[in-house]
Amino acid sequence: FCSHITNFFSGFTFNFAIPPLLLLQQRSQQPLLPLLHYLASYSGRVLFVAESTGRREALLELLREQKIQPRIFSDWLSFLQSNEKLGVMVAPLERGLQLINPELSVIAEPQIFGERVQQRRRRQARTRDADAIISNLADLHFGSPVVHEEHGVGRYQGLIKLAINGTETEFLSIEYAGGDKLYVPVSALNLISRYTGASEENAPLHKLGGEVWKKIKRKAAEKIRDVAAEILAIHALRAAKQGQPCIINMEDYNRFATAFPFEETEDQKKAIDDVLADLASPVSMDRVVCGDVGFGKTEVAMRAAFVMANTGKQVAILVPTTLLAQQHYQNFRDRFADWPLRIEGLSRFKTKKQQDEIIHEMALGKVDIIIGTHKLLQGDIRFKDLGLLIIDEEHRFGVQHKEQFKKLRAEVDILTMTATPIPRTLNMSLSGLRDLSIISTPPVQRLAIKTFVSEWNDAQIQEACLREIKRGGQVYFLHNDVKTIAKTCQQIAALVPEARIEFAHGQMPERDLERVMLDFYHQRFNVLVCTTIIESGIDVPTANTIIINRADKLGLAQLHQIRGRVGRSHHRAYAYLITPPVTAISDDAKKRLDAIASLEELGVGFTLATHDLEIRGAGELLGESQSGQINEIGFTMYSELLDRAVKSLKMGKTPDLDEPLNKGTDIDIGVPAFFPDDYIADVHSRLMLYKRIASTQNQSELDKIRVELIDRFGLLPDQAKNLFSVTMLKLITRNIGVKKIDASDKHIRIIFVPDANINPANLIELIQNKASLYKFNGKDTLHIMKTTNSHEERLATIKQTIQYLSLNEAA
Repeated sequence: FCSHITNFFSGFTFNFAIPPLLLLQQRSQQPLLPLLHYLASYSGRVLFVAESTGRREALLELLREQKIQPRIFSDWLSFLQSNEKLGVMVAPLERGLQLINPELSVIAEPQIFGERVQQRRRRQARTRDADAIISNLADLHFGSPVVHEEHGVGRYQGLIKLAINGTETEFLSIEYAGGDKLYVPVSALNLISRYTGASEENAPLHKLGGEVWKKIKRKAAEKIRDVAAEILAIHALRAAKQGQPCIINMEDYNRFATAFPFEETEDQKKAIDDVLADLASPVSMDRVVCGDVGFGKTEVAMRAAFVMANTGKQVAILVPTTLLAQQHYQNFRDRFADWPLRIEGLSRFKTKKQQDEIIHEMALGKVDIIIGTHKLLQGDIRFKDLGLLIIDEEHRFGVQHKEQFKKLRAEVDILTMTATPIPRTLNMSLSGLRDLSIISTPPVQRLAIKTFVSEWNDAQIQEACLREIKRGGQVYFLHNDVKTIAKTCQQIAALVPEARIEFAHGQMPERDLERVMLDFYHQRFNVLVCTTIIESGIDVPTANTIIINRADKLGLAQLHQIRGRVGRSHHRAYAYLITPPVTAISDDAKKRLDAIASLEELGVGFTLATHDLEIRGAGELLGESQSGQINEIGFTMYSELLDRAVKSLKMGKTPDLDEPLNKGTDIDIGVPAFFPDDYIADVHSRLMLYKRIASTQNQSELDKIRVELIDRFGLLPDQAKNLFSVTMLKLITRNIGVKKIDASDKHIRIIFVPDANINPANLIELIQNKASLYKFNGKDTLHIMKTTNSHEERLATIKQTIQYLSLNEAA
């Protein structure tokens, strides 16, 4: 390749220059004006370079709108040897190049778009947005309950292709009470959400076309207005009790942060930034950091604790178990070893005399960071100047403890860390009452835990233990019954005579328990038979197999937390969930086991929490029971209505919750708009992509999805191009007030809503000056009497008309 280039340019004298910035003018009528001026003034040949096939197609579309038609080339040499004036190709180029002799300009994407959108960066795991996870349709299966905003709760019946007026389109089929069917075009999936709020069999089933759904929504809206007012009252209370913002010493903080021996994941960085921003604000922090076991929540807590303690204020870290308190105490002592901050632990491992001394010195302000169990909440505990409370695994604390947390919320900064938030915490976070950060990206080299659900099988248990022991690892055997734990030890010893076995449970003397756990940590034995005391226990990187006996008796959050005790290193970990026969298990237990087995990939703690929300119900939001409304309309719609109500009240307006939430323009331009089976074969992938496209909020989001699709599946077929065109029209019309657009090759009709945001002067000018082309019938319908030869011409006509009538255009 290099020799070809050298031969081609032999005899030329090279003078290099960098082409000028030709940045896209996003809000201009002519966004490519700088580029057009450059091309008009430049006499040489021009090669545009895009980063991927998808980016190339997006660039081509932009250029074609300005009547610029570069030819596509597969490599540099084919362009150099051609006589084409304009070309485009794919290459990872960050900067452009301009040759003086021969006259040749290479224009890279950053010169036009101002930033590099690297394909590899886009392919990294995306941060899981809380609302996206709740409303995602990826988990749907045949018969799952779904909510249609205008018709209520029905059952998902799959995707189906239908021909309407000779045009084939894909629809989502929903069955309602009485067997009635509703077919929702895939371009309107923004109206559909997963039903979350009760188990599938307890989800309501509404009648299509009746008044019941309207009454249910109206009743829920009335309750939601009250909840929104209460949420604002709590926010106002926190804002009114503004304290001194935490002044962060960035020099000290950067020194502390660089001592972290690992590279932070993107999610972890985002969570740290969120927490630091909260601490720097005068309003008290109340943030939940949700991240799987071992995903780096402790480092987030350490950074927050350092920033606060470094200002002279005290930090309290509240953990559910003595073992976890001891582990955090050791970890914090190690991490803070180079700093003059005093860290103490308060737990059963300390004598009464030691505890009294620590409590006394806390009151004098001599202890900077205190780590302890619920003992920290006792009445005799006094702090000199408490600035931050960190709560680890909130779901492990009782109702009384949580009431004490609630009292503290308006006074000190509170950071809650959890792997699977309980429904109520999740509910409050998604409802805007508490801030939420999600860490879903696994650390480098972390592998998913392989999970098996089965009845007791001697051979399987023997094989699982031996495989782990023979590779130098250790095994947890969870048996949550203190009375029979010794007998279970004997049973395992008989099955695996090669194993060295000990047991541990919460009723043992503290010193004995501590000895057993430390011996296990130091690999003095290789099978630990234990109760759920290990749920929040010490990290043992060499323990990579766990067997959970009677897994049906444990909750979903517990199962996920306990499974997370293994897989803390780069080794493949295994979890065996042992259950009685299926007939002896409750329906809820089956669902919990199905959920934990199906979601074994890394970073699914938040998704599991949403399953828990469905199985157990959303619970109470603000003390008063709101679960009735949530169960009736589903959690997604409840959250959207609540979000709208809060925003309206903040602006001093009365919330109009009867108005449709996601209703866009109904568009029928007579073209097939869907993904053909031979383009995307998997139904679930199509469903997710339809939902993402229908839910886009702006042109930039839509372009990113288009680029991603081309990079993943290849160039868009015509039907897929049509889907993007229809969605683009919806985005253009969303803020103008267009109710419906239908078009054929001979006629276009645009129906406006009352009080549409259009410029009346421009409308009158169209009708008067081009009376043969534009007619306005009645109060709301504009007819365009134009024959169009293609749907591209049809779309261009509609787009130009809408933009001309827009109030923004007039401005």
